[in-house]
Amino acid sequence: MTEAMPVTDSMPDLGPVELVVLTFPGTRIDPATVAEIQAIVDRGYVTLLDLVYLARDEHGVLTQIDVDENLDDAGLGGLSLEARALISDEDLEVVQESLQPGTSAALIVYEETWARRLAGQVREQGGEVALHIQVPRDVLARAVRAAE
Repeated sequence: MTEAMPVTDSMPDLGPVELVVLTFPGTRIDPATVAEIQAIVDRGYVTLLDLVYLARDEHGVLTQIDVDENLDDAGLGGLSLEARALISDEDLEVVQESLQPGTSAALIVYEETWARRLAGQVREQGGEVALHIQVPRDVLARAVRAAE
């Protein structure tokens, strides 16, 4: 998702879209984590648009499973996805290079579905969502401590 897409009238009505990389010890994602992701989807907060699973075994061999492949072996088979190829090769390379032996990662592109109607209303009035920034947890923690 490193390349900007031009906004056109044929673009689907979407809320903000983000890419998150979740890393894990081992080569299978914990079922409780997958259940929590699905619960967020079920509540209508997000729509999963793309997912790539990467794992590097203890010998350094890399496995990659794309959204249109069987995600069951990684423990991700039960997720509700709108399979679109949005994760770029550049995004994958960054994660692949940093993945240590005996670890895995899930690259997930999701739409903040809750914001779709708000963004649509803003566009109907001639406006745009001009800036959307997610504040990293450690930055937020420092700001909260500084404000106390």
